[in-house]
Amino acid sequence: MAYGIRLKVWGDYACFTRPEMKVERVSYDVMTPSAARGILEAVHWKPAIRWVVDAIHVMKKPQFQSVRRNEVGSKIPAGKVKSAMKRGDLEGLQLLVDEDRQQRASTVLVKPRYVIAAHFELTTKADADDSEGKHLDIFNRRARRGQCFHQPCLGTREFAASFELVEPGDPTPEPAPEDRTRDLGFEDARRLGFMLWDIDHQAKGKPSMFFDAVLRDGVMQVPQPGSPEIRK
Repeated sequence: MAYGIRLKVWGDYACFTRPEMKVERVSYDVMTPSAARGILEAVHWKPAIRWVVDAIHVMKKPQFQSVRRNEVGSKIPAGKVKSAMKRGDLEGLQLLVDEDRQQRASTVLVKPRYVIAAHFELTTKADADDSEGKHLDIFNRRARRGQCFHQPCLGTREFAASFELVEPGDPTPEPAPEDRTRDLGFEDARRLGFMLWDIDHQAKGKPSMFFDAVLRDGVMQVPQPGSPEIRK
């Protein structure tokens, strides 16, 4: 993998919501590939490239905490936004938070810490000015400086993510000895169940795609696009 990158990410809290939990938010034990892709795209993305997550290295054993948060119970329909854009005014787009507030319980991760291993591919929108080396240099430069197009997050917007580039040639950081436990798949592989891989935005209905996630020695390997391991 000539153009692979590794990015260390961490934060105070994270919530990678399991879609089967309809009432309360409950996080997966480990960051999902789609959440990892979102962080990479926050640092550098262009239509000419597509990020592919290869593995998630988990640096701390999962620890959960139950919290209650005030949330808005609905959102403005996309159709109303499109209509307002065509009209050129904002009439009908207001959302009265005080009248649509609800308290929801969430089970979130505390002090998560990961290393994302990924690479990118050129898309059909790449032109003669695009090359793998050019985009790799841009990503590495931006990641070293802490630059991002928007603040990356760990599952939800209120849980901001910090990030740091793992320099090419440097060893991948490993969990501390006290975290090298069965929770991270040491001694025996730990099955995490079916995990959200990503959303198929090109297909009708935008179906969710899942894979059978397994944690071995602190590493969750992610199936590549088109793999038979990915199920809809």
